[in-house]
Amino acid sequence: MAAEAQATAVGGLAGEMEVEAYRRLFPLAFLERHLRESVRPDARRPAEARPTTVALAAVSSAHGSALVRLGDTAMLASIKLEVMSPSGEAPDEGSIAVEFHMPPICSPLVRPGRPAEVAPVISKTLEDILMSSGMLNLKELCLISGKASWLAFLDVYCLNADGSLFDAALISAVAAFTYLEIPLVSVGDDGRVFTVGGNEGKAKYELVNREKRKLTITNVPFSLTCALHKDNVLVDPTAEEESIIETYVTIVLDSSDQIVSIQKPGGAVTSMATIKECISLAKDRRRKLREILMDSVEAMEVEQTD
Repeated sequence: MAAEAQATAVGGLAGEMEVEAYRRLFPLAFLERHLRESVRPDARRPAEARPTTVALAAVSSAHGSALVRLGDTAMLASIKLEVMSPSGEAPDEGSIAVEFHMPPICSPLVRPGRPAEVAPVISKTLEDILMSSGMLNLKELCLISGKASWLAFLDVYCLNADGSLFDAALISAVAAFTYLEIPLVSVGDDGRVFTVGGNEGKAKYELVNREKRKLTITNVPFSLTCALHKDNVLVDPTAEEESIIETYVTIVLDSSDQIVSIQKPGGAVTSMATIKECISLAKDRRRKLREILMDSVEAMEVEQTD
């Protein structure tokens, strides 16, 4: 019996090694073999996204922050507010600056001293989406018209890169702005604007903004990336799937399910029917992400009340 059990264990181990070798040597054939059974290598269905969590106020030194996990992909967004002089074109508005970081710890494909090629692309796309969606009212970042306003530095750090990086980055950015706390400020005798903290400071100085405020967030954008292979639409692809499949599309929708952006960087020609299917999947995903974010906000408010 012991000999039979040992033989079975050895055979199972050998089988696992053969499967892993086949997966590495023939990744496309391995994926297609699963898709014929309408399942993916990680056991998800084609239209199934990975579990998603949002933790607000993840960085105590930031004015707004969020840690997001999308499967094994992890993103940390942090916002710091600095007083600046507004531009002459928009004297009653603040501004935002977005930077996406991919340190070497996030992926073996990112080498020390060599910035990831995708990082500046995601930075620019994030900023474009946040502004074009109408989520932020930059007038709320104004302190004194023509003299002082807030510059919001949004830094998004990829802690672990396992696919759908833009989707996770956008969720973390939206969450950080949703729970952003604008600090109290006052104006000194020299005209300099400075932040005020504590009850003593509130009583001592004349405040420009009477209480800490949160931004009015409207038209919240969420995105869904779909990998397209033959007749299959794979929602929320992993890094392994992205390395195999050349064609993918990212749909960004706002709170009204209006299309903010459709991005398709290269790949094969895609039919309109497939694009419509991706948009339909993105609508379902947007509703689920909104619920996840609202649950996180409610949990944080309850925690602060306690």
